[in-house]
Amino acid sequence: MKLRNPSSRFNLSIKKNALVLEVGGGHNPHPRANVVVDKYTDSNFHRSGDIKVLKNQNFIHADGESLPFEDNSFDYVICNQVLEHVENPVKFLSEQYRVASCGYVETPSVLGEYLMPKESHKWLLQEIDNKIVMYDKSVIGFVPWQDFSYIFLDYLPRTSIGYKILQRNQSHLFSLNYEWTSEIEVLVNPDDAVYFDYFTKPWDEKICKQLFKSKSLTQEALSSLSAIVDISKSVFKSKILK
Repeated sequence: MKLRNPSSRFNLSIKKNALVLEVGGGHNPHPRANVVVDKYTDSNFHRSGDIKVLKNQNFIHADGESLPFEDNSFDYVICNQVLEHVENPVKFLSEQYRVASCGYVETPSVLGEYLMPKESHKWLLQEIDNKIVMYDKSVIGFVPWQDFSYIFLDYLPRTSIGYKILQRNQSHLFSLNYEWTSEIEVLVNPDDAVYFDYFTKPWDEKICKQLFKSKSLTQEALSSLSAIVDISKSVFKSKILK
């Protein structure tokens, strides 16, 4: 069941003394994870750099579809930018429900994948009606023609305050951020046109309103102010406290 859509992987409902597992920490493990597992230790095809393990983290070489842990071994499980890579998403997620009662999943959204496609990504994903809907790229004939990753992941975050505000105000524009308890309702390659059209046809106003909830002018102003404060804190931490 869905709990909420956190603004990022650093805004999670993890209790102070919780034992946390991360599946696929790769080159950028979550600092809150106590145990990190990764399937690929000898190849960076699925990540942007070598595996990294932070201080006080225990690393285990394991397949996310067959985790080497007893049932309910953890309080919380994090899965960041991994689900889009896996062979069997239902089995992969079932293992997370087995070892923990709640967790967090983050992947590129449909828009994020079209703008920043990766060869290693097997799936396109989008949250629709509180469900995670995913299609194999080959099923919908996904053929990217250009990769704009540098613009959205590097250039604009460094050069544009307006873009930084947009990232915080519309944090789910390019990514799917999903916190759950018990399990997630997942649809894999559904035949229903209601879902298929989200992935294959131009988005009209109706779809946009369903995916990106509109805010009142007051809500938008408060959200923008909060974003500016957050940006200021980030700059202070990176520049002053460096």
